[in-house]
Amino acid sequence: MGAFTYFFRDMQTLEVIVKHVIPAVAGRSKIRIWDAGCASGQEPFSLAILFAENMGPFGFRNFHIDATDLDVGNLFHRIITEGVYKEEELRRMPRDYFEKYFQPAEKRGYYRIDERIRSKVSYRRHDLLSLQPIGYDYCLILCKNVLLHLRPSERIEVIKMFHSALVPGGYLAMEQTQKMPRQVAHLFEQVTPCAQLYRKISV
Repeated sequence: MGAFTYFFRDMQTLEVIVKHVIPAVAGRSKIRIWDAGCASGQEPFSLAILFAENMGPFGFRNFHIDATDLDVGNLFHRIITEGVYKEEELRRMPRDYFEKYFQPAEKRGYYRIDERIRSKVSYRRHDLLSLQPIGYDYCLILCKNVLLHLRPSERIEVIKMFHSALVPGGYLAMEQTQKMPRQVAHLFEQVTPCAQLYRKISV
């Protein structure tokens, strides 16, 4: 996953999640999210900021993201744990978010994300092709820019695994170019035509 990425990438999908997922999970005592293929953390931290902004402090207390990737060299773990990013990775985010959630780091041109956000994201190494979920009862699973690298048969099995890891009525978000394979289409319903956001159907 070594490609350059940045905060608040794919705002269309993030906005759909804010609109549909947050109202559906706001009353839960545990709001667990799995970001599968998190790279160096820009996506889960962006999502955590949006939940903080749209849930209020009481609901956000119950919120946590498990972020995973293959991360052979342990690089992503270090970056996500430290929460320090180059200034150019932050330029495209709304200015008020930048001022509210980032402070200058020790190294010139780098900024550290606020502890309120950093404490809500934990990282672990995980191979999706193990077909073993890292846990269960997730309200939302994000898997973007990963499935397209898998063979069609692998993709189907991974999506089945995600289905088993979601709470009843939980959500799965995929990259815009990734359509739901017909072999697993009966497991989910698409929430909106403008994004690849799906709600789990219990079977």
